[in-house]
Amino acid sequence: MVRVKNIKLRYGQSKDNLLITACKKLKISPESVQEWSIFKESLDVRKKEDIFYIYTLDLKIKNENNVLKHIKNPDIQKAEYTKYEYPELKKEPEYRPIIVGFGPAGMFAALILAQMGLKPIVFERGKNVYDRMKDIRLLMEEGRLNTNSNIQFGEGGAGTFSDGKLTTRIKNPRCRKVLEEFVKHGAPEEIMYVHNPHIGTDKLVDVVKNIREDIINSGGEINFNSTVTGIKVENGEVKGVVVNGKEMFLSGNVIIALGHSARDTFEMLYNTGIKMEQKPFAIGARIEHSQEMINKAQYGKSELAEFFGPAEYKLTYTASNGRGVYTFCMCPGGYVVPAASEEEMTAVNGMSYYLRNGKNSNSALLVQINTEDFKSNHPLGGVYFQREIEKKAYKLSGGKYKAPAQRVGDFLGDCSTKENNVETTYKPGITYCNLCELFPSYVTEAMKEAIPAMGRKIKGFDSAGALLVAPESRSSSPVRILRDLKSGESLSAKGLFPSGEGAGYAGGIMSAAVDGILSAEMVVKRINGI
Repeated sequence: MVRVKNIKLRYGQSKDNLLITACKKLKISPESVQEWSIFKESLDVRKKEDIFYIYTLDLKIKNENNVLKHIKNPDIQKAEYTKYEYPELKKEPEYRPIIVGFGPAGMFAALILAQMGLKPIVFERGKNVYDRMKDIRLLMEEGRLNTNSNIQFGEGGAGTFSDGKLTTRIKNPRCRKVLEEFVKHGAPEEIMYVHNPHIGTDKLVDVVKNIREDIINSGGEINFNSTVTGIKVENGEVKGVVVNGKEMFLSGNVIIALGHSARDTFEMLYNTGIKMEQKPFAIGARIEHSQEMINKAQYGKSELAEFFGPAEYKLTYTASNGRGVYTFCMCPGGYVVPAASEEEMTAVNGMSYYLRNGKNSNSALLVQINTEDFKSNHPLGGVYFQREIEKKAYKLSGGKYKAPAQRVGDFLGDCSTKENNVETTYKPGITYCNLCELFPSYVTEAMKEAIPAMGRKIKGFDSAGALLVAPESRSSSPVRILRDLKSGESLSAKGLFPSGEGAGYAGGIMSAAVDGILSAEMVVKRINGI
């Protein structure tokens, strides 16, 4: 295969132009191409008067070597693919590996181990994805929270209900393995190449169900409604786990793939003597705008969204108090959703469906929180900080998991206009409040500086009618479970492998899934005695 880069496609052009342009670069006729596919797609929006896609194509052509011999163009090269190589398993373990948690890290750790014939046993505190959807609907429509089955807990983890975004900054060859497995199990093939891949919550629920069935068909075992309430450690080695406070399951290899909201499990691990430390994170609110306004601000003309897709953004700012402020987990055509997982505590998140065709966009507008802000040296100081904010939010909004909200104009002190207010997408509903009563002053001061500055980058971002819905308090884990950099094992217990976002080693679906694969590989090394 030949790889051809930097092929531009502008508004209104057909994708058939891609092949024609590639053939011109190769100085061949389209008839010489036996097959072709898109390897990469990105979008250049730097100049609103000239927005275009940039593609990289892979082509199978006649007389490839002869063609390449006569071309000296940096945009043309031989295509290279990295195929995932499973570690060699040299012997069978005494007990089957155990995985705690069935979010992206736990799911991909289980998938790899199952594909290798190791028949892992998974314990997930929440329900299967379809039963989980029923509990989330009850929370949205009636304000009834199931603390073990919600946006945070259940099959697929928190990522299942935040759009299935697959963007990542990591450059790990295992990323392609993750994408391939998603496509194999029902995700759109375009995630292999699009600039900001996402699956969409509506499609992801079937994908995670298909992965679960694949694991089971390969000899694995998935146990829902199964909270790991204890870890058995003897002489510095893990021996097994206690489930639901009563049943012991033995294993010398346990992957602890928690979500960032498994606060009671963090406490259990701390009380067991597992070493962990505080980790900085960020806190803020979801900011909602009309998607039409964001499309117009980013593309110049809102109708271009029909060709280029709903517009996205990513913004950063450093406030005068030294706090970093940034947008995160932007959901075009998306919804603000309840992210609570503990009684009488309110938290919010964002999600989109595959088509991203809702009326609003939203993203988290977050302010950097440092460990010094916890005012505690306790490893779980960040957990207690989050809880304090979430309890206050629940009281401010009047309960039933409604969210405190405030118009941007009111938040910034400009109450002169009430026109064109954004109607929230958040269910179970909002209560208008003064968000300065919710957050520490250093958070609101930084947000008040950042919003107008971001409005200078995206026209309308700071419009008075935009809406802040709070608190976004679960952006990342406030804890890191310490592990050996080489073996991946806990510093406190051999055979215990902290993995993924909750353990403090990932941020998002892709990096968590990759970390889960790495943990599975480390388990195999331990089984082999390496």
